[in-house]
Amino acid sequence: MSENHEAAVPAPGATRLTLVSDCGNCFGLCCVALAYAASADFAINKPAGKPCPNLQQDFRCGIHRDLRGRGFQGCTVYDCFGAGQKVSQQTFEGRDWRTAPETAASMFEVFPVMRQLHELLWYVTEALALPKARPVHAELRAALEETEAFTALAPEALADLDVPAHRDKANKLLLKASELVRADFKGKKKDRRGADLMGAKLKGADLRGANLRGAFLIAADLRGADLRMADLIGADFRDARLSGADLNEAFFLTQAQLNAAKGDATTKLPPSLARPAHWWT
Repeated sequence: MSENHEAAVPAPGATRLTLVSDCGNCFGLCCVALAYAASADFAINKPAGKPCPNLQQDFRCGIHRDLRGRGFQGCTVYDCFGAGQKVSQQTFEGRDWRTAPETAASMFEVFPVMRQLHELLWYVTEALALPKARPVHAELRAALEETEAFTALAPEALADLDVPAHRDKANKLLLKASELVRADFKGKKKDRRGADLMGAKLKGADLRGANLRGAFLIAADLRGADLRMADLIGADFRDARLSGADLNEAFFLTQAQLNAAKGDATTKLPPSLARPAHWWT
């Protein structure tokens, strides 16, 4: 999965620059530490801890330019939120698992933990950029500082960290922020949290201020839909059709969600996110 991420323009935020994947400073951790099964997203089976056969000695992907054509669509969707370079260059101080094989097991164990922490940092940073969430900004800043402190822990401490408990605490703040932002849409709000909307016909739908947290929007037709001020945290956009959709003011939307969807030049996006390269092909 190395080198796969389309660059995003960082939005204002204390940690935003560290939350964008920098594959050039990572030891190909997503290509080694993670497991995947042969499917529509991956051409082969690969167990955790085993390097992908496409990973080169310099930790770059040998088929980066043709991942989708070679059956590795899942690689073009994955995003580590900058966890890869953090583990490679800070947690393990630039020692890579090839030249220092004694670090491999610990490095591969820590990487998924760091990825969860960096994803949480992304969401908290997003919430701090929402003016209407100001009533909870102080609590969000405290959560940001605590999460950042966790990312600086030694490998052994990171491996023992109770990430679900920390995420649950922070998620309560993110939900409060969401409610504050969407408060102007009383009477129009649609609570579709966790809803099964796979293949749903939502062309031109007014979804302003909707709660779509964790909604399954796989292959949904959202062409021309208005998703401004919608909470999209954890929504599954795999193969969702977004041509002409307005996501410009949607929040908690990530690059990975866009990479999984199908849009085009008419899709309106938040300025902090990039239009995926495969939307043009």
